[in-house]
Amino acid sequence: MKPKVVSIFSGGGGIDIGFNQANYDILFSTDFWQPAVDTLIKNKSAKNIQCTDIRNVNYAEELDKVGFATSDIDVLVGGPPCPAYSKSRFYRTDKKRALEDENSFTLFEYFRALEELRPKTFFFENVFGFVYKPHRAAFDSLIDVAEQFGYHITYKVINSANYGIPQMRERFICVGVRKDVGSPFTFPPETHFNSEKEQTIDLFTNKQPWVNCGEAIGDLDYDLPEDENMQAGSKHKDLLKLIPPGDNYLYFTEKRGYPNPIFEWRSRYWSFLLKLSPEKPSWTIQASFSNNQGPFHWKNRFLRISEIKRIQTFPDDYAISGTFKDQWRQIGNAVPPLLVKQIAEEMRAQFFPETP
Repeated sequence: MKPKVVSIFSGGGGIDIGFNQANYDILFSTDFWQPAVDTLIKNKSAKNIQCTDIRNVNYAEELDKVGFATSDIDVLVGGPPCPAYSKSRFYRTDKKRALEDENSFTLFEYFRALEELRPKTFFFENVFGFVYKPHRAAFDSLIDVAEQFGYHITYKVINSANYGIPQMRERFICVGVRKDVGSPFTFPPETHFNSEKEQTIDLFTNKQPWVNCGEAIGDLDYDLPEDENMQAGSKHKDLLKLIPPGDNYLYFTEKRGYPNPIFEWRSRYWSFLLKLSPEKPSWTIQASFSNNQGPFHWKNRFLRISEIKRIQTFPDDYAISGTFKDQWRQIGNAVPPLLVKQIAEEMRAQFFPETP
């Protein structure tokens, strides 16, 4: 039998896709945002899918609807919404950080689910800023709760590109294992490397160079009729055309040797006028679509939904509901499914080897 999963804060389904591809059975998925829930329903992500405030979820009742009990759950998965732990909060003096944020209840709702379900294992995801010193109280809470409930935990900040995702996206991943189930989880070995930094290939690991954007989305770069709405950069669109692929607004600074500097060094967000290179992985796809914050295509246009799905390793045929911005948000917020799949497969090998 397949290991049984409860998925919370499911969003557009990045984690769900990975666990489904690794041959788990998701019994219940939930999110509070209707477009994301519509996506989960359209793709039959779980046996029971509900749009509701996480604080209102009764796990026993939801599992009973599909003929299961809380004691049947093998894995709890989810990534509590992460703005309070993001790097951007260091620049937002008007917003509180970590456990002081008004949405910090999401972290404690994950703990409630862990307490009520007591699954054999759990998968917890967040932005890599979760381990920053200013957020230490939240990080310590995760460690304390895991210990209180009797779980080994293993955690790692992972660069997705090191696992074959065409995107340099760092995420905090924690896997917990109930102490009566087994030893602490061991993450799967990295499969890819940055060939610009590591010139020597290790023949014993079979690592491959990072997957670049040309490989990931090059076949989707068909010509479109000239359309002003597709030109990225907003009022700076003419400047964007001058930036070499793989560069950003810093190209126009004195420090970079631009003859008539336009911008001060590090005066904008890194993603301002950021352009992809077909020779490199993408930078992180953000959750919010922007006119001047990239990454943009190396042909000076906005990326298409089909392209950010590829960069995030969503299946081409995975249907995303909602408006263009709704779809972008769901994909940009997700954990790359290919990364999740590899971790989920390793969890199966270590803790559920008897399942087919």
